[in-house]
Formats: sequence, structure tokens, C-alpha cells
Amino acid sequence: MEKWQKVFESSTPIRAEIVKGVLSEHDITAIVLNKKESVYQIHGSYQVMVAAEKALVAINIIKNEISF
Repeated sequence: MEKWQKVFESSTPIRAEIVKGVLSEHDITAIVLNKKESVYQIHGSYQVMVAAEKALVAINIIKNEISF
């Protein structure tokens, strides 16, 4: 089982999905975890996770290629 590391966090699912899409274009498998509380959707966030060995590359891609 792979160890996953958080590389991005947002309060909106669209931004998390954009980051996931950009990472997949660079052949980095990413998943989006919904950490929002289920009733009112006020607290929590969406987290983009990648395999631990790809985390540094993913963070650099996010910093250099994505702007919101």
C-alpha cells in the first residue's frame, strides 16, 4: 500500500479537481479527499493527495504552473 501525502488543500472542489487534472497531465496519480463535514458543509476542505515519493515534484508543479 502506498503512503499518500497532501500536496494541496482548498475549500472548493473545483480547485482541487483542477490540481488533480494538472498533476495527471504530468503522469502523477492524485486523489481528492473530501474532508468537509457532511451536514452543513461549512467546516473542512478538499485535499489533493499523491504518493509520498512524488510529493516534491507535485508541489513544484502546483507552485509553478497553477494560479488561481
